[in-house]
Amino acid sequence: MATTPEDDGCSSPPLELKGRMATLTVVRVQTTDLDALVSALEQKLQEAPNLLKGAPMLIELADGVTERDIGLQRLVVLMREMGVVPVAVRGAGVDEGVARAVGLGILGAEAESPRRVSQAPGNQREPSHDKQAVPSAADGHKAAEPSAAGSGSEEADHNRRGLAPRVIDHPVRSGQQVYARGRDIIVLGAVGTGAEILADGDVHIYGALRGRALAGVQGDTQARIFCTSLDAELVSVAGNYQVSERFEADVRGKPAQISLDESGSLRIEPFGKSI
Repeated sequence: MATTPEDDGCSSPPLELKGRMATLTVVRVQTTDLDALVSALEQKLQEAPNLLKGAPMLIELADGVTERDIGLQRLVVLMREMGVVPVAVRGAGVDEGVARAVGLGILGAEAESPRRVSQAPGNQREPSHDKQAVPSAADGHKAAEPSAAGSGSEEADHNRRGLAPRVIDHPVRSGQQVYARGRDIIVLGAVGTGAEILADGDVHIYGALRGRALAGVQGDTQARIFCTSLDAELVSVAGNYQVSERFEADVRGKPAQISLDESGSLRIEPFGKSI
């Protein structure tokens, strides 16, 4: 006979429901040409297979694009065949019945910025990088966009000025995720492959960065990443990201700082170099 927690004298419930922040790769659909969209996504997967294969993805329909225009059911099937995992969809053109029929959740208007990895051909924008926990351009990619490049950044910076940074005094190992909400984060040790460090403010890593580091995840374009040895899987500032395959040789394995330049493009430089 199966026992229950009560039978064993255990007071723990069988499950818990918790609200947790998790990063998602956002595929922003800006064309009704399904073939062009699939081709663009395949190219992104070829550029960073270790990062994107098996990754959960949010399908985001741009204004004027509906699930009927692109054939949402077909898109989901093709994405799964590519080895990625579409988990939800959002946008004004979403048909709730169709989305649920293909096993997708439905998200409302963007409240936080997941990582955006693919802008479909059509109304593609020039580099102007992403936001939180979320990319676009040849070298840097954008996630969820800050609502306004200026005001959002200023508000985020103001909100974190009075908060002490979160300090992690041990290495962060594979599979671990550490988030500093509303403040900077300082890691006194290495960040292992498969680990993820996120902060609304700056990210400081006094050790080797081999996992992922995301600064300004709520859209602070003034945020920066500093590390004593850059060998990251991915770095991102305000949603604009770059994967390791695109790092220049002069920053690999060396102290580096990552920020956005005046045009909003991701900039990776040896630490100490004047900007």
